[in-house]
Amino acid sequence: GYDDIPKEVTDPDAKKPEDWDDEEDGEWTAPTIPNPEYKGPWKQKKIKNPNYQGKWKAPMIANPDFKDDPYIYAFDSLKYIGIELWQVKSGTLFDNILITDDAALAKTFAEETWAKHKDAEKAAFDEAEKKKEEEDASKAGEDDDDLDDEDADDEDKDDKAESDAEDHSDDEKHDEL
Repeated sequence: GYDDIPKEVTDPDAKKPEDWDDEEDGEWTAPTIPNPEYKGPWKQKKIKNPNYQGKWKAPMIANPDFKDDPYIYAFDSLKYIGIELWQVKSGTLFDNILITDDAALAKTFAEETWAKHKDAEKAAFDEAEKKKEEEDASKAGEDDDDLDDEDADDEDKDDKAESDAEDHSDDEKHDEL
């Protein structure tokens, strides 16, 4: 078919040179010439569409159900809030979340809720930190004792290995045949 026609064909008028030696020069191949029957890659024919009306555009019509709401951003029945927070150390707690654009209201709310309890919360936090440090210190002391015991064991093993090595070196000096 159309796709099987080669782009180039061997030249029918080409002849092998008389001084060509197949053993020295290799096998002779005839040069190629453009194929007169080859017409390029196949492309389908196109005709103009008589019904073409230009690039399509979406028609914009008025929405009869649309009602403008200037306070669309205000939520009357907002009950929940989601906060996505990435943190390395867990344990962060949130409570009494206030969303407002009134700084005076936010300050008043903070004084009524957070300010009353902040000193007690700080004291409880400091006490918990102190207790945690004491536990860590006591664990570190126990770990040091364990390490001292391990060091003593290691020294005993090293001494024994050295004495064994000395015994073997004496044996090697008195090798009998």
